[in-house]
Amino acid sequence: MGRTPHGMPAGPSLMSYQIPMSINQIYCEAAAGSAALTTINIPSQRILVVDDELLIRQLNTDILADAGFTVDTAVDGEDAWDALQFNEYALLVTDNQMPKVSGVELIEKVRVAGLVLPIIMATATLPEAEYARHLWLQPFALLLKPYSLAEFIGTVKAVLRASTHAGERLALLPNWQSRPQAFGVRL
Repeated sequence: MGRTPHGMPAGPSLMSYQIPMSINQIYCEAAAGSAALTTINIPSQRILVVDDELLIRQLNTDILADAGFTVDTAVDGEDAWDALQFNEYALLVTDNQMPKVSGVELIEKVRVAGLVLPIIMATATLPEAEYARHLWLQPFALLLKPYSLAEFIGTVKAVLRASTHAGERLALLPNWQSRPQAFGVRL
């Protein structure tokens, strides 16, 4: 099996999708007084979608790609953690109940590693016991399955908007052990 440019094993567990859209391009004058136009591509925000159910993973990927996002996918928390080691993401969307590493365990790894990353948990069952014991494990937003595609894309955009506007605050979050309530913004 080959390797990706980031050193990741190439295989079916991590896929990347991007649909070029006109909203991701800017046209500007090439030189003063020139009528020639130059296209400058603006990189879209990159999102990691993690779900062990192929259909849900594909639907979420398709709607995000159609909205102009670059999307990577992982089949479970273990593959997602590997992807997070080699790539930078604007958002993580994860299921909870998955083989190898659950969504809650993935969130814990992200928080302990000090990664500043907004997280949406899209799950059929809430891990209420874990959240009650460890407030710092709560994601930025929760989506209960089944959810509509409009709810999904609306939540993604709201979380990205909130994290973009709070960029400096997010980058300076206190240590989760001293102030766990600072983690997790409910929308």
